[in-house]
Amino acid sequence: MEEQQNNNQLNIEISEEMSEGEYANLAIITHSHAEFVIDFISVMPNAPKSRVKSRIIFTPMHAKRFMKAMVENIQRFESSHGVIQDLEQIEIPMNFGGPTAQA
Repeated sequence: MEEQQNNNQLNIEISEEMSEGEYANLAIITHSHAEFVIDFISVMPNAPKSRVKSRIIFTPMHAKRFMKAMVENIQRFESSHGVIQDLEQIEIPMNFGGPTAQA
C-alpha cells in the first residue's frame, strides 16, 4: 500500500477573501447556558461608532478548548518573543496619541 488514508486528518480550505482576515482590537464575550458568543470589533480613534467585524459562537466545551489553545499559544509566543504587556500595564488613549480629526 503506497498511500494510506489517515482518518484523523482534516482537510481545511480557506477562500482568498477570508484569508485576508479582519482586524479587531476589542472582543466582547457573552454567554448563555448553551453557548458562548464572541463579537470581534475594530474600534478606531475618534470614531463615534464601531461595528462588529465577526461573531463566533461556541458551545461551552469548544469555548473551553479554545481558551486552553489560546493559553498554550500565548505561552509559546512569550517564550520566543518575551512577555506581552497587559493593557492594565499600558495607558493607551482612545485617540491613539494622534491629533483629533476635524472635518
